[in-house]
Amino acid sequence: MTNQAQEAKQIVVVSATKSMGISILLTVLFGPLGMLYSTIPGAIIMAIVCAVVAVISLGFGLLLAWPICIVWGAVATSTHNKNLLAGARQY
Repeated sequence: MTNQAQEAKQIVVVSATKSMGISILLTVLFGPLGMLYSTIPGAIIMAIVCAVVAVISLGFGLLLAWPICIVWGAVATSTHNKNLLAGARQY
């Protein structure tokens, strides 16, 4: 066998981190739809929750649901970036 065949192949996955500022801005402006930038399942869940809360409370419940969307989007972005960087350090 040659030296080239014995060397381990190095695989590089390139993926950009998500911006915390953009995540928060989109979520502040668009609520659950803005969460699509940071977490798709979370955006779907919060869209359903916000719709139900808005109907039940005549819209006043969104004063509580909207900040929850913002926090969830920020946490999802932070978690994504940490996992991405941790995966890069493993190899």
